[in-house]
Amino acid sequence: MNIPKAGIIYNEIKPIACRVAKELQDKLRATGWDVHLATGVGGILGYSRPDSPVCHTPMDKLAPPGFDEQMSFAIVLGGDGTVLSAFRQVAPSGIPLLTVNTGHMGFLTEIYLNQLTSALEQVTKGEYEIEERAMLLVQLVRDEHIWWEALCLNEMVLHREPLTCMCHFEIQIGHHAPVDIAADGVIISTPTGSTAYSLSAGGTVVTPGAPVLQLMPICPHSLASRALIFNESEPVKVFPATPNQLVMVLDGNAGCYVLPEDQIRIERSRYSAKFIRLQQPEFFRILREKLGWGLPHIAKPTSVELP
Repeated sequence: MNIPKAGIIYNEIKPIACRVAKELQDKLRATGWDVHLATGVGGILGYSRPDSPVCHTPMDKLAPPGFDEQMSFAIVLGGDGTVLSAFRQVAPSGIPLLTVNTGHMGFLTEIYLNQLTSALEQVTKGEYEIEERAMLLVQLVRDEHIWWEALCLNEMVLHREPLTCMCHFEIQIGHHAPVDIAADGVIISTPTGSTAYSLSAGGTVVTPGAPVLQLMPICPHSLASRALIFNESEPVKVFPATPNQLVMVLDGNAGCYVLPEDQIRIERSRYSAKFIRLQQPEFFRILREKLGWGLPHIAKPTSVELP
C-alpha cells in the first residue's frame, strides 16, 4: 500500500508560519500522510558576484529532499515572496501548491489562515482544481556558455546598479528585427507578473490565461518606447548595449551581474506553476479585493442646498 505524500514549505522568519507548519505536519501524519517540511529559503537563489557569476545549483535541482513527482500536493505558508520561492523549488517536479497567506498583500495566495482547516480537508480529499501559470526560463550566456539560469513566475528585470543612469538595450523578440530601447531598465513579465513590478512601472494588467509575455521599459527616454505584448512562444534575447555592468533580478529575490558582452535569453519554461484552487478562479475579484480595480465611484451630490 502506497502512503500518500504531502509537503509543507514555510517562511522560517515568521513565527506563526513556523508554528502552523509543525501543527500541519502533526495533523497530516496522524491521518496517515507522509509529510516533508522545507523552508522557502531554498528557492531564493541569492546574487552571484562579479568574480563568481555562476549559479551552481541547476534550476531542476532545487527541490528539497522528499519533494518529487510522487508528492500529491504541498502547502505554502507565507506571503507572495514565499510562494515565488516555493514554485522555483517544486515546479520541475510538477507539485501543485495550496498557498496560504501569513503575510500582507498575499496577491498570489489562495486562502487565509482561518480557512486552513476546511481547506485541508478539501485538499486531502482531492476536491480542488489546478490552475497552471506560465513561468520563464532565464539564462545568462557568456562566450556561448550558460553561466547562470533560473526559473521565475513574475518577471525578469535588467537595470543599472545603482539605478541612476539611463542604459541602452538591444532586444530581439522571436524572428523580428532587434530594437533599441533607451531606459533605466527593462522588464519581461508573465501574465502573473503583470500585476507586480510591471504594473508599478506603467504596464498593463494581463489575465493569467493569456498566452503572452510583456516587455516593459522602465522610465524610457522616448515617447515611442512603451509596453509591448507579444506571443509567449517567441523567445527573447537581450543584449546590454552599454559599457557598464548591469544587474539582472528575477522575482525580486534572485539575480546576477551582467557584463557588456553578455547575452540574456528568456523563453517560456516547459515547467508551469500549478496553483491549487478550492473554487473556480476569479481574477477580477482578486484585482478588486487586492488592488481596488473596478470599484464603483462614489456618486457626487447633484445639488447642494446653501444656507
